[in-house]
Amino acid sequence: MKFVCDGLTLSEAVMKVSKACAIRTTAPVMECVKVSANAEEVTLLATDGELSIQKTIKAEIFEEGEICVPGKLFADFIGKLTAEEISFVTGEKGAEIRYRDSGTVLQAIAAEEFPKINLEIGENSFTMKQKELKRIVSETAFCCAQDDSRPVLKGCLMEFKDKLEVTALDGYRLALSEAEVLAKSGEQSIICPARTLLEISKMLPGEEEEITIYTQGGLLLVRSEGMTVVSRLYQGDFIKKENVIPSRFSTTVAVKREELIASAERAAILIRGDKNNLVTLEIGGSAVKISSISDYGNVAESVNAVTEGIDLVISMNAKYLLDSLRALTEEEVILSFNGAISPFILQNKDEKRSLYLILPVRNAA
Repeated sequence: MKFVCDGLTLSEAVMKVSKACAIRTTAPVMECVKVSANAEEVTLLATDGELSIQKTIKAEIFEEGEICVPGKLFADFIGKLTAEEISFVTGEKGAEIRYRDSGTVLQAIAAEEFPKINLEIGENSFTMKQKELKRIVSETAFCCAQDDSRPVLKGCLMEFKDKLEVTALDGYRLALSEAEVLAKSGEQSIICPARTLLEISKMLPGEEEEITIYTQGGLLLVRSEGMTVVSRLYQGDFIKKENVIPSRFSTTVAVKREELIASAERAAILIRGDKNNLVTLEIGGSAVKISSISDYGNVAESVNAVTEGIDLVISMNAKYLLDSLRALTEEEVILSFNGAISPFILQNKDEKRSLYLILPVRNAA
């Protein structure tokens, strides 16, 4: 195989594709990027068994062929050659990268060892604006679990109805958001890994342009700008959000979002590194008092607010509170409570398309 291409174009493609390379595996080929040259294109493909990313770029092909090279090493090396014209040649020693009067050889693995990736997925399809998909991912994916104790919680529940409803939770907090669907081939619910959704969001360059999501046989596929993402979907039971989101509240608070964020950020500084990372809100009258206590000292501030209902004192993880406030977009937000030990929710004051639920922490102090 031999081809010549622009170093920057190749580097950008390899960087995107290598995100799907496995990190810790007993199969070395899973850590590789498969490089294929055919006609006037070079196709790069990587997979870790759950997520697969393929990118096609234009190149001058002198000899067709395919080979697998170490993904992360390849990406790092080509990343240092963005101003060069690259010549990629395979031989008995492996894959040789030539630039100027220099050359470097990478060990390679036969392409036959690379797993087959199903790129013919299209039984169901759902079309929406790119900006809406990016928005709904940014508003929910951060609430997914990070550990493997319950794999299904590492994904977002996507329910395609009249609108797309996305739910994410990690056992301590929940995010719910909705977006308009322009077209669909049937109602369906899937659980897509948050990692996959974040990679899809990054690959979408447009706003008003449309994007179609295809699903079939436990797999999801998205194509855009010469890039294809294929992901395995999670199987299992997801929590029924209707059973955990309260419909009535005994206390509500209207507060300026930026003021509450600033105060909570200052309160969080002193508890940085603490196990529970607790901040406390004291709600009553025309203010919300925010406080935190640690071995380094204490913070106590007050933010103007409009409160209705029963006064209360409630403690929660500062990160969960701040993450939710930052995901909201309006100047004024509403916090709704049902006592000091019941889950509470945060929403924009007017636009209710997103909702965040947080479990409070019983503060022994």
